[in-house]
Amino acid sequence: MNIAYWIVAGLLALFYSYAGTLKVIRSRDQLRPMMAWVDRIPLPALRALGAVEILGATGLILPPLTGVAPSLAPTAAIGFVFLQTGAITVHLTGEDRRIALNTGLTAAAVVTIWLAARL
Repeated sequence: MNIAYWIVAGLLALFYSYAGTLKVIRSRDQLRPMMAWVDRIPLPALRALGAVEILGATGLILPPLTGVAPSLAPTAAIGFVFLQTGAITVHLTGEDRRIALNTGLTAAAVVTIWLAARL
């Protein structure tokens, strides 16, 4: 279970670190080709979303790695489930209805919660 957690959580952390960093540092014009929904939310909210993704990725890795507050890892994964639930809602209410990635990320976060409970 330990190895499975590190694989799934590590992949989620890599994805969210990358996506969050893009949201924090890139302009709306640079993000638009990858994320059609960026024009629907204010820029400060987009930046905050990126920061939340980076913090969540950190929460998946650092607590179990250091042994300090390991209960934060499943909490971060629960946060990603909520984040992706909101993302699916945004996609379905707009013109961009591609939710396959969001559904996969939700499933990976659920698996991470289950694995983190068994660490």
